[in-house]
Amino acid sequence: MRQTTAAGLARQRTRRRACPRHGRSGGRSRLATLICAASLALVGSAAAQVDVSGEWGAIFHEDLPHRGGMRLGDYTGLPLNPAGFLRAATWDEAMRSIPEWQCIPHVVTYALRGPATIRFSKIVDERSGDLIAYRLAGSYGRPRTIWMDGRPHPSELAPHSWAGFSTGRWERNTLVVATTHIKTGWLQRNGAPTSDLATMTEFFTRYGEHLQLVSFVDDPVFLDEPFIRTSNFVASPTANANAWGICSPAETGDELPGRPRHYVPHYLPDQRAHIEEFLEVTGIPAEGARGGAETTYPEFMLKLARGEAADRGEPASDPVVRIPGRDAGGRIEVLPVQGNVYLLAGAGGNIAVQLGDDGIVLVDSGDGSRSDGVLAALAGLSGRPIRYIVNTHVHAEHIGGNEALAAAGARLGGGRVEAGLPAAVFAHEEVLFALSAPTGEQPPMPVAAWPTDTFFGDRKELFANGEAIVLSHHRAAHTNGDVAVHFRRSDVVVTGDLYTPARYPLIDVDNGGSLGGVIAGLNSIIDLTIPADWQEGGTLVVPGHGRIGDEADVVEYRNMVVIVHDRIAAMIERGMSLEQVLAARPTADFDGRYGATTGEWTTAMFVETAYRELAGETP
Repeated sequence: MRQTTAAGLARQRTRRRACPRHGRSGGRSRLATLICAASLALVGSAAAQVDVSGEWGAIFHEDLPHRGGMRLGDYTGLPLNPAGFLRAATWDEAMRSIPEWQCIPHVVTYALRGPATIRFSKIVDERSGDLIAYRLAGSYGRPRTIWMDGRPHPSELAPHSWAGFSTGRWERNTLVVATTHIKTGWLQRNGAPTSDLATMTEFFTRYGEHLQLVSFVDDPVFLDEPFIRTSNFVASPTANANAWGICSPAETGDELPGRPRHYVPHYLPDQRAHIEEFLEVTGIPAEGARGGAETTYPEFMLKLARGEAADRGEPASDPVVRIPGRDAGGRIEVLPVQGNVYLLAGAGGNIAVQLGDDGIVLVDSGDGSRSDGVLAALAGLSGRPIRYIVNTHVHAEHIGGNEALAAAGARLGGGRVEAGLPAAVFAHEEVLFALSAPTGEQPPMPVAAWPTDTFFGDRKELFANGEAIVLSHHRAAHTNGDVAVHFRRSDVVVTGDLYTPARYPLIDVDNGGSLGGVIAGLNSIIDLTIPADWQEGGTLVVPGHGRIGDEADVVEYRNMVVIVHDRIAAMIERGMSLEQVLAARPTADFDGRYGATTGEWTTAMFVETAYRELAGETP
């Protein structure tokens, strides 16, 4: 009896480890818990892992019509929260025809729903025979590596991809896969969204010649509960999974003739004809078609019949995550970007570092409070001195370390090192103007922190460490002195706060900033970046705060800014006052990712600044 009890307790502990916890409060959704427990119960008492490698063909008996693409307005069965529904309902299918989106593959949260063969391949250590990873290819997603060697998931500042970063473990004969670092994507092919904070847990269980997949998608931005989906496959040894070749900028074309270069398709919130059409054709009640956690339970039909469907409320106002890297607890985090460029985070704003035989080039210097830690991190990367510091704009969290870091370096000029002179600090002249003060007044920063070298045009060129470096001025954007820095050989663009992927753009009107300038600046960054393949990689982007990105991430952010701009402009055209616009919440579906109700830059401040500019009011 004692052995039986111990075995039973072990099985219970295994189920608890395998079934992921869901929801913001740490609880589990009822349906998720039941499906997960049932899927594990089916595997019986097998103690050893099984082989899932080989070719597997999809079985379509569950929901074949959905695999071919759902209609706009059909969000049945999806636990979308109010923000998720609004994002879906304003999505325009023409978005997939803009040049930057034509090569987007199926994101990992949807990829295995494609009607195609998949392949599991083993990656084995040749000496020990240990399984290092599985390679999962096929369907309509990008090939995935599922690491089985216990490695941790990357830093929250690391780039995201369409396939995400996956690690696996065996729970008896079920392969449990956890995936993070997923790009903004979708649950279905009709705009039902997932954010870049979504994570996925998958359970692959083999039953003879059949493979069952139960997947759970968690998204604190757009979902009330985990989205649960099952897919089934049958062994197909004569099949051959397709990796779908390449799709690079060379394969894109002009699919929207007559539209401007940076056109962003979308519906305004009150444009619902495409939603109403689905309801009229199918007769599905609007309360059910819009999705929501409540609609995924059988009791919902009874509530509809009694007229008791719950009010889903308003989208959340606050973001669900802080800006990554803003506060690293006193620790300076170092991440390689690509080429000769690294990222230092945790010293205020992001600091980009270029290394080489000439010495160190920095883009921004942090807020100055952790300069000792920055210097220690640089010493760990290179024994060379700091030669140049480039400031992207005037804000203290990006230039506060100028004095200390420049003093620790040595200027490179005139073909020789000029003894006794600190590193040169480059910026646009608008930064120097902003730091200067009228005679007799106290400047915002000590003179030793000011730029030593300025330029007044739209472009400045440097060359260091065997690499061309281009400084591009973006007028009247985040500020009037914004500079983006392009390391051409490394193919890295450093944007400063012109692009900050975890908050609405901070428009510093006092320093000449504008919403129109931000959009123009983002479009310039998009024109500068070139993806390597499938709208991923290629030129990498280091923002003023937050994680490393690529063109797809900047496009997603640009789209958000343009959509909010267009909504506010339409409200102004209808004669709405600032108070009415604020009450209407034109940012509602984006607030969970970018918004804030407290702090230096709130959602209300962003909306008010945009309103006054678009209404032609003088700030």
